[in-house]
Amino acid sequence: MAFAGGMAKKGILSLNIQGAAELHQCYMPFINNGGLFVKTTKEYKIGDDVFMILTLDQDERMPITGKVVWITPKGSQGGRSQGIGVQFNDDADMEVVKTKINTILAPYSGEDIPSLTM
Repeated sequence: MAFAGGMAKKGILSLNIQGAAELHQCYMPFINNGGLFVKTTKEYKIGDDVFMILTLDQDERMPITGKVVWITPKGSQGGRSQGIGVQFNDDADMEVVKTKINTILAPYSGEDIPSLTM
């Protein structure tokens, strides 16, 4: 139960994304299994397990499980938002989430909008 205990310390993150442009900014397709950048001031370490609730365009709430693979600290260069990149776990539930994200982003080019990570 180390997983659940570690999660209790940090709490559950919530990410509400409205529209393809905002999703483009948060999605991290360059990470194995995909992932999302979440703005947060909570302290995390690389490898921390994360549980969050994702809402896309006021649709149903989707549980996300993953681990921290990216940290943007407070005061980063270029005015980057403080937060973490969460890599999706490699399981069937996260495949459903990735399919939904890719469906939303498919018709959207988004090259003119910078992401929150790279």
